Amino acid sequence: MKNNKSELILKGNIYKVLITLSIPIMLNSIIQTLYNLVDGIWVSKISSVHFAATSFVWPINFLFIAIGIGISIAGTSILSRLVGAEKYEEAKEYSNQLIVTSFLISIIFALIGFLISPYIIKVIGGEGDILEYGNIYLRVTFLDMPFMFLYFSLYSIMTAQGDTITPTTLSGISAIINVVLDPIFIFNLNLGIAGAAWATLVSKMILAMIGLYYLFKGSSNIKPNLNGFSFDREIIKEIYTVAIPASIGQIGASVGFMALNGFIVSYGTATMAAFGMVNRITNLVMQPAMSVGSALTAVIGQNLGASQEDRARDSFIKASTIALTIGTIGGIVIYVFNNQIINFFILSKDDPLVITESITYMRYVAFSMPLMGMFSVFQGIFQGSGNTKYSMAMEVGRLWFVRLPMILLFKHLTDFGSTGIWFSMSFSNLIVCLYGYIMYKVKGIENRANKSSERLNNI
Repeated sequence: MKNNKSELILKGNIYKVLITLSIPIMLNSIIQTLYNLVDGIWVSKISSVHFAATSFVWPINFLFIAIGIGISIAGTSILSRLVGAEKYEEAKEYSNQLIVTSFLISIIFALIGFLISPYIIKVIGGEGDILEYGNIYLRVTFLDMPFMFLYFSLYSIMTAQGDTITPTTLSGISAIINVVLDPIFIFNLNLGIAGAAWATLVSKMILAMIGLYYLFKGSSNIKPNLNGFSFDREIIKEIYTVAIPASIGQIGASVGFMALNGFIVSYGTATMAAFGMVNRITNLVMQPAMSVGSALTAVIGQNLGASQEDRARDSFIKASTIALTIGTIGGIVIYVFNNQIINFFILSKDDPLVITESITYMRYVAFSMPLMGMFSVFQGIFQGSGNTKYSMAMEVGRLWFVRLPMILLFKHLTDFGSTGIWFSMSFSNLIVCLYGYIMYKVKGIENRANKSSERLNNI
């Protein structure tokens, strides 16, 4: 039988649904963003070069966990539609396949990443201190991948049911542990930049273990059971049919950011450090809007599973209203108070150019904040309906067809310097949101709903 959250998703006031589901997701994301900021702040206290190194290698790590994110998106999409159709036994079997396959993949990726870490950094342009410190940091972060993939699976199972509170609680515990361990590992144990990565690994391990215990022993309607587990080709095929486009989108974005980092670091470590810090800050400001987009995935999925296409469409419209409002307010705040915000988060003043570049970037990105919110909403509707090929096109297209070509043009045909990067970052958000709107209008929620119903009937 449906739980209270499913009843709310299928019958309750849509604004209440979106806010109820998105607040825990927002808190979860803010916790993770604050952790990243704290992690960055501690590393920046060593030096700006150390901080730049962590920003430089981040897309490499993300490249490997993109498959995990794609599987998680597929899990939320498929499981939410099964929950909407009240097919809980089928959902249980899907969750078994989801957990096992993603965990096995993560172990393979962790080993590969650890072994080839320095070579990837060199390929994307890392050298000198960036190569040395980046490799130290990256190799340790690869070791936490199995725990991260486990959490991705658990997160998708919980979120598909409308339970966004439990993942937030677990992430909060993990983040607190990480914040406590960061200065101990970095300074007290004299591990330097590696200490930040080891602190993360320990916190992720605890997160995954607690999450597994809750899922298998708790009161969830979808309770996995791995006793007598065997691989089911049809279920795995169904999961990866949705997961692969989502993963390709994530991988395309990650490789794009690797290429982007190569261009940015060519302007100097100050520009690289500014890019990393401002991205962390804007992610923090935009968490409410992005959380609405994430919540929309489960809302769309469950309503399509219950054959409530009109309600799914109305959910998209209301989510767009919320995201645009939040983005506008956030843009005004970071434009007006850019100087104060940057000086608060950058503790090391060893390179004044980092502050100057950060302020310039923040002024440009302020104008595209509403578009960043809409990007998440479009992702939510495409992923919730199982049409991850459109979310893939948005992820890949924003970087490879708009942002990177524009940066190349500015770099070689103008004397704008790093300003060309900041303008391209903002303008690409406009173009990709136009694409998302066109796909929504041309394809229509009805067509996506029909396809979802056909897939459910085959499950």
